[in-house]
Amino acid sequence: MKFKRSIPALLLVAVLAQSCVSTKKYQQLQTSYNQLDSNTRNLNGKYLLSERNVAVLTNRVASLEEQLASERANSKSLQDALNKALNASSQGNVNVSKLVDEINSSNKYIQQLINTKNKSDSLNLVLTNNLTRSLSQQEMKDVDVQVLKGVVYISLSDNMLYKSGSYEISDKSGETLSKIAKIIMDYNNYDVLIEGNTDNVPITSKNIRNNWDLSTLRASSVVQALQNIYHVDPKRLTAGGRGEYNPIADNSTEAGKIKNRRTQIIITPKLDQFMDLIGKAPEKTK
Repeated sequence: MKFKRSIPALLLVAVLAQSCVSTKKYQQLQTSYNQLDSNTRNLNGKYLLSERNVAVLTNRVASLEEQLASERANSKSLQDALNKALNASSQGNVNVSKLVDEINSSNKYIQQLINTKNKSDSLNLVLTNNLTRSLSQQEMKDVDVQVLKGVVYISLSDNMLYKSGSYEISDKSGETLSKIAKIIMDYNNYDVLIEGNTDNVPITSKNIRNNWDLSTLRASSVVQALQNIYHVDPKRLTAGGRGEYNPIADNSTEAGKIKNRRTQIIITPKLDQFMDLIGKAPEKTK
């Protein structure tokens, strides 16, 4: 809608122009007219801009309504498809439920294994700390304690354990063996393997055929000392020899040979604990 100049106003201007109106009065009227004309033009511009904004908003509302209708239709289609699938596959639901049960069972079994391993690791750490605290500085020179892959290894030098060139237990080893025996007795859920090792120098004794014999006899001597002197249950003990075939150092040097001539006391959790867990493993779905 546009505003038009009124005819009376124009006539008034003409009359005033022809009459004896003062110049000052005329200029005031002209200024007022110009201001009214400018206001009219501004109002016309705002009116046209408002019309355009209304048109844009109307189109946007229509577009949003179309999108909303489309999404509602899509949601209904998906719900119908889901209902159809659920109603038509009761057997499928049974299989899904069975699968969920199997997954839960498997997760429970895995957690059992983790708990068992964590318990074993914690006990090994306590065992190692208790043993190292009980040994003197002099004893620690001949005893090395390590935990490798969940197993405690106590390595004893042959100079401390045996009489020179023999498999008989020396008197000076008694105090150290008694401390190790106490640890073994405290942790009665552990099995103990005594493992003898030698360097690669052939044995020359008439009563011992080779390093296999020497390593095994030395391990057997330690086992019998633990059983007969320190009263460790023999059912927990195993003696074995590896001769020269399990070196930890270079046999070409005297220092290396000294390291290889050792007896290891290997303390491990009882295997039946793990075998029992293996037996409880959930069966796989066929």
